[in-house]
Amino acid sequence: MDMLQQHFIRIRKLLDITFFRVLFFLILGVLLFTAMYSNVKPEKLNLSLFSIAEKTIRSPGTVEDKKSTEMKRKEARDQVQDVYAVKKEYTQNRVDLITSIFDTAAEVNDEVKDEMDKQTDEEMKEPTITDKIERLKGKLTSTVNKDLSNQVFSALVQASNEELSIAKDLTVTAINNVMTKRISADEVENAKKQVEEELKYTTLNDNLRLASINLGRYAVIQNEFYDPGATEELRRQAAESVEPVKILQGQIIVEEGKLINQEIYRQLKLVGLLQNEKSFRPFIGLIALILIILSGIYYYFYQSKSHPEKKQTDLLLFGIIFVLLIFIMKIISMLQGFNYSWIGYLFPAAMGGMLIKILIDEKLAILMSLVLAVCGSILFNEGVAGSLNFAEGLYILFSALAAVLFLSNQNQRLKILQAGTFSALVNLLTIIAIVFLPNGQFSGLEFGYYFITALASGIGSAVLTIGLLPFLEASFGILSTIRLIELSNPNHPLLRKILMEAPGTYHHSVMVANLSESACEAIGANGLLARVGSYYHDIGKTRRPNFFIENQMHGDNPHDRLPPEKSANIIIAHVIDGSQILKKHHMPKEIVEIAEQHHGTTLLKFFYHKAMQENQETKEETFRYPGPRAQSKESAVVGIADSVEAAVRSLSKPTPELIESLVRKIVADRLADGQLNECDLTLKEIEIVTHTLCETLKGIFHSRIEYPEMTKKVKEA
Repeated sequence: MDMLQQHFIRIRKLLDITFFRVLFFLILGVLLFTAMYSNVKPEKLNLSLFSIAEKTIRSPGTVEDKKSTEMKRKEARDQVQDVYAVKKEYTQNRVDLITSIFDTAAEVNDEVKDEMDKQTDEEMKEPTITDKIERLKGKLTSTVNKDLSNQVFSALVQASNEELSIAKDLTVTAINNVMTKRISADEVENAKKQVEEELKYTTLNDNLRLASINLGRYAVIQNEFYDPGATEELRRQAAESVEPVKILQGQIIVEEGKLINQEIYRQLKLVGLLQNEKSFRPFIGLIALILIILSGIYYYFYQSKSHPEKKQTDLLLFGIIFVLLIFIMKIISMLQGFNYSWIGYLFPAAMGGMLIKILIDEKLAILMSLVLAVCGSILFNEGVAGSLNFAEGLYILFSALAAVLFLSNQNQRLKILQAGTFSALVNLLTIIAIVFLPNGQFSGLEFGYYFITALASGIGSAVLTIGLLPFLEASFGILSTIRLIELSNPNHPLLRKILMEAPGTYHHSVMVANLSESACEAIGANGLLARVGSYYHDIGKTRRPNFFIENQMHGDNPHDRLPPEKSANIIIAHVIDGSQILKKHHMPKEIVEIAEQHHGTTLLKFFYHKAMQENQETKEETFRYPGPRAQSKESAVVGIADSVEAAVRSLSKPTPELIESLVRKIVADRLADGQLNECDLTLKEIEIVTHTLCETLKGIFHSRIEYPEMTKKVKEA
């Protein structure tokens, strides 16, 4: 494992160089292209007209069949019947004409009567029927005169005005009754006969009745005519209502063993299956998609404000997890060739999101989920080259996001299993949506397969995450929350070593852990790291536990018998010894750094002043810790908490005011000595740490009531 970790460290360092970082993304792109190449590569089909299809062929994409669309539109146009419109004004025109003829006849009668009244008896001469007919014709148009016979005019001029009025009403009514209906060219004669039938049995005299019939027949004409404009508009609407005929992606064009006739051959050509070997478009599309994916990943790491070393580690770790998931996805997708349509849902989509969230952060885990969903929609396209399986993409996205969002910051193994179970539940709901939305028909056995794969994907993701975490943590030297929780277990061998060999130090470490955790959480630092680091920060004291005051019994202090230089070397050695012990047990570097840095380069004032009393030329450097100074917020806070806890514990009667005064003095000394210069603690954060430590210490060292009985017993003893 150490050798593997060394290899990863070398690669990580190379990623700091722009050339190798670009090379890294180039390798990722090549791997992605290789994995998805076969899923977008057009099939090489040996197809010819009137040959037999060797396999069932599906359309690689959705294409409009314009020829079929035009044929359907033509059929729709042809099915529209000619539109005939009724000229309603014709009825009124013919009624007005007949009314005018009757009125003109009555007018002639009135004129003749007036003329007769003006003549004397000697001049009395009554106009003949012929004269009246000529007078009537003179008042009518030549067309009417031509179309009507003299018998009609004769009957009209011989009738009285009362008879003409009755005949007019009867005739007009009959015309109205007939011409309000549609009368086509073929139905004109029938309409004339209907008028004749209505007028045949009237009470008019024979001549006038015959004239009315002739006038009625004359009035009835065709009133329904072909309307080319309306007909064309209806045909246009019918054609536009026809939806374009499309050959859908995945649609079967020809089944295995069927003859490739001209229509099928035309469709094969339309979808591009007859020119596949010359088509580079799918590859261009795939390259564009990979560029989008890699650009998103590159931008995420480019704008990250993490330390360069951590950024390189995260990038390498992301790349390894991503390639592993794409490899698993490709293997599972290849099993679709055995007609297992449900096999794609077996992919452990939640694994990538959980690993990235635990080892790096949640934002990158969400980005990983999106990228996997896109890649999955291509890799699980069920053999339809270049198509996208949106259902599979949604399944992967929902599964991964469910686990990422459910997984808490505690990240114990139980939490990972719970997140996997929650992801399995979301998988099942997603499959129900995918199956039922299009009203799909599935047997109980098929749905059982989907149910099992949904559960296996979620639970399998959790199991794989738990299995891979230790390997990745050890290989990359990553200190995850789960690892910290494991190290905080009191049964850990090193913690038991402290408890058994230096119980006072163990109690001191627990107190420091409580102080440092609350202070770190107050400023947004890693409180759990500070707590665990505090547990181990004084592990070096187990080499010589009796030389440290918290482990001394009965007031026997061996330093009273040693020169100050010797005592200082023993005290300082616990930092070096602690670092060696932690490294020997392969503890995370963050824990080792806290042990090395919690004293920084502070001065052992007690022994220094003692030495100065003996020798004024004593060098201060001899009584300073070797350092380094605190490099992180957690190391700085643990160092401050370590000092204040020991100082406050030494007080005989700690009061809130005394505690706060002592804490502020220790923090001020650290600032003045430059011990906090190399970490990124701000003055505001230092004030928050100081306040938090004071409040926590006041709670720990609060005054207790001295019960009378207990006092009495103590005095008696």
